[in-house]
Amino acid sequence: MAAASDPVELGAPWGPARPEPPPTRFHPVHGANIRVDPSGTRATRVESFAHGVCFSREPLAPGQVFLVEIEEKELGWCGHLRLGLTALDPASLDAVPEFSLPDLVSLGHTWVFAITRHHNRVPREGRPEAEALAPSCPPPLLVEPHLCIEQFRIPRDRLVGRSRPGLYSHLLDQLYELNMLPPTARRSRLGVLFCPRPDGTADMHIVINGEDMGPSARGLPAAQPLYAVVDVFASTKSVRLVQVEYGLPSLQTLCRLVIQRSVVHRLAIDGLHLPKGLKDFCKYE
Repeated sequence: MAAASDPVELGAPWGPARPEPPPTRFHPVHGANIRVDPSGTRATRVESFAHGVCFSREPLAPGQVFLVEIEEKELGWCGHLRLGLTALDPASLDAVPEFSLPDLVSLGHTWVFAITRHHNRVPREGRPEAEALAPSCPPPLLVEPHLCIEQFRIPRDRLVGRSRPGLYSHLLDQLYELNMLPPTARRSRLGVLFCPRPDGTADMHIVINGEDMGPSARGLPAAQPLYAVVDVFASTKSVRLVQVEYGLPSLQTLCRLVIQRSVVHRLAIDGLHLPKGLKDFCKYE
């Protein structure tokens, strides 16, 4: 897929003029300690704390989010997942570097950041640096179901982490939705995308649980194919890909949001007079 395209107006629908991107998958080229499942959607580091660099199988389209959920953590290591973009074709690498930082970045045309909420929040052009440090509170999904990043408008429902159904899942879900948990907590969702600019460059944005951290890097070559980079590093042991819904939220998604707001927690959904398929959809991904 080509990485460059004409600028898209805010809220422009996905359709014939702007086809939806294909499902995301991990590239078969990856670090020596990574095992990717047969579906290409789950990457696990099987030993040590390094050699965990992964790439997207295809270059990203403008505005396409490469979204991962942290599935497993491993105690005893210092450091967390790293995320970014590269203009290097993974298939062209003689060997995948041991670390994304600094090894892969030192090869050039690569922009990777360790995931921390404040480190990845940067001030926007013409705004004071204090803006980057100011705490934010994302609006509830029912109030603002879309995340607007420059010229792109992305449904937030899939971008926000979700706890496993349980007695306190409703409380944990609110913490994910308000982005109050550590950004590398288990089941947090982290995404990376790029937004082309009129001058032919692009801004890289990192999204943490449905909240845009701002342009983490500027001046990326928008005309070149850009692959996502995920470094399953140190305390992050396993991640899975989450497919993002583009365009208008589906009726199922909107119904799920309303139903979830009408019950104390997701286990209470079992007591509703609904088809089993709809119950499962409301309780899980």
